[in-house]
Amino acid sequence: MRTRCGSWWVALAALLAGAGAQAGFTLKELSPQSAACVACHKKESPVIYEQWGSSKHFRANVGCYECHMATEKDPDAYEHYGQLIATIVTPRDCARCHEKEVQEFSDSHHAKGARILGSLDNILAEVVEGNNGFRTPAFPHGNSAAAVLGCWQCHGSEVKLLPNGRPDPATWPNTGIGRINPDGSEGSCTACHSRHAFSAAQARTPDTCGKCHMGPDHPQIEIYNESKHGIAYRANVDKMALNNPKWVVGEDYSAAPTCATCHMSATRDQPITHDVGMRISWNNRPEISVRPEVADAKLGLPGKDVPWEKRRANMMNVCLNCHNANYVNAFYQQYDALIELYHEKFARPGLALYQAAKPLLPGPQFSHKIDFIWYEIWHHEGRRARHGASMMGPDYTHWHGTYEVAKHFYSEYIPELRELAEKNLHSPDPERRAAAEKLQKLLDEVLNHDNHKWYLGKMDPEEKARREAQIREFQKRYSK
Repeated sequence: MRTRCGSWWVALAALLAGAGAQAGFTLKELSPQSAACVACHKKESPVIYEQWGSSKHFRANVGCYECHMATEKDPDAYEHYGQLIATIVTPRDCARCHEKEVQEFSDSHHAKGARILGSLDNILAEVVEGNNGFRTPAFPHGNSAAAVLGCWQCHGSEVKLLPNGRPDPATWPNTGIGRINPDGSEGSCTACHSRHAFSAAQARTPDTCGKCHMGPDHPQIEIYNESKHGIAYRANVDKMALNNPKWVVGEDYSAAPTCATCHMSATRDQPITHDVGMRISWNNRPEISVRPEVADAKLGLPGKDVPWEKRRANMMNVCLNCHNANYVNAFYQQYDALIELYHEKFARPGLALYQAAKPLLPGPQFSHKIDFIWYEIWHHEGRRARHGASMMGPDYTHWHGTYEVAKHFYSEYIPELRELAEKNLHSPDPERRAAAEKLQKLLDEVLNHDNHKWYLGKMDPEEKARREAQIREFQKRYSK
């Protein structure tokens, strides 16, 4: 028989429902249900008990039951030693006490991370890299283990439930930032605040963000580690006051910024935000960077009404705690210049060329070499260049970024496109012939642009002479 401890449970539910307005609360004592949980878990899973014991939840008498309690309406509810509970604690559950934080998070791109499941990236993991070999009760036709253990673990899975209320093993365990939960909520608070300590200090460290923001297509943690910010953090981690309840840059610490400092944490003029997009002025995910309000509008997020200028001002407010206005303004001029260079020289012409080539590429995407070349130019190398510039990582801006973009643009992409056009210029199919002529014409236009004339040996004579003079001056100055 399910027990609720009668009026006590009703009172608790009412208290939890109204707690969000105060952004946290303290119960007078541990509930009877949580006390029963603790008595068992202290023996059966002592690590969980230890983690909970070091948390603020412990001090507030918020125990297992307050987070895991369920009602009969909850799709993932099941009976556990006389109590109705749910395995998965969702943002909707956390919002009973942390209403503001959950609302901000739910309005962010983080919460929408699992929408990658229908994207080009996920098709790569499911089809190109994977197969349907991972079969579970909820997926009798199978899934790709590459997607389940790769993409979904950062972006989040859509959690499927079995008839007994337990989650399907293809979709759980999963703490992906945009997990789609059985109760309809999106996101996972434990992606950053690992259970069961839910440590603020851990969420403030760069390594927490680095679980997902790393690798060939979004190497933010590697860029941070290379940057002056990362170097300062590692040298002064003992001065960072990471465990402080109040953590305001310029007041509680000044040794270095972390990812949280810049994108989320409080300044003397700004409160904490759990919408990590409120301080960025470029979204560097697509082939061509867009302003963040444009990306928000595509997802129907409230951020569509917050212009990039406001977001940049928010970030500059963070920067000004350590740097003067001239320094900050000059940095943003440099950053914008790199974005413009990438757009004008490679991204816009590269995308136009790829679209022109598609009629000559029969079959599915990624069945041709050109598909991979262009994908890596923008998705890997182009992102690295843009992210490197945004976080002051020179090696990622150049050697891992613009150098790789240029190398593959000129040594692989252009030759493959030329060959594709030439192969079809005399095709008996008039449509293919016309497409080849269009591609050839566009190639000629692109390569004869001032950005690419050097490749054809057509550099402007004045520019060529000026560059040769610079080289002679350099050699004269530094030669032995």
